[in-house]
Amino acid sequence: MDVGDWVSTPQNWVFLVIALPMLFAGFKVVQTSNVVHAVLYLVGTLGGSAALFILLGAEFVAWTVVLVYIGAVIVLFLFGIMITRAPLGFDVTLSHPVRIRVAAAVVAFVLFALVGGAMLAEFENQTIPEAADATRTVEIGLSIFDRFVIPFEVVSVVLLAALIGGIVLARRDPAEEEEAGVVR
Repeated sequence: MDVGDWVSTPQNWVFLVIALPMLFAGFKVVQTSNVVHAVLYLVGTLGGSAALFILLGAEFVAWTVVLVYIGAVIVLFLFGIMITRAPLGFDVTLSHPVRIRVAAAVVAFVLFALVGGAMLAEFENQTIPEAADATRTVEIGLSIFDRFVIPFEVVSVVLLAALIGGIVLARRDPAEEEEAGVVR
């Protein structure tokens, strides 16, 4: 596929409209010093990945990304930040020198080029199969809620117990802190 073919395909322009803001948000996730802002940029990145899944015709995976990652994991991040009273400002002791950041950026770019080149070499002339070969959402839902309903419910109870345990461990009563001699 040459550049002329790429430009003439409307799906590629939609991909570009989704991918560029997603790339910007992903960069801001690791670049911002405020943890809450980083989480909100992560919402944008994950929303873009859900939009790309919709573009690929994988609606179930897109809505799973929205429900699980944006709906649950991001809320859990924000909840954990608020409960632990994590500092929101810039901490100099956590920042690496410029030479280490530049070296990390170079290594990341080399790995990106290596993996991207390997993928292009392997899948250059292949196309995505038609939707007729895809597994339908109904089949996945029936599989989860028919055959695997008990393990599904057990996992949800375990996650709830982990959330409650995290709250108990992270949140201490001010009276307990004074007794333990914790200084804030």
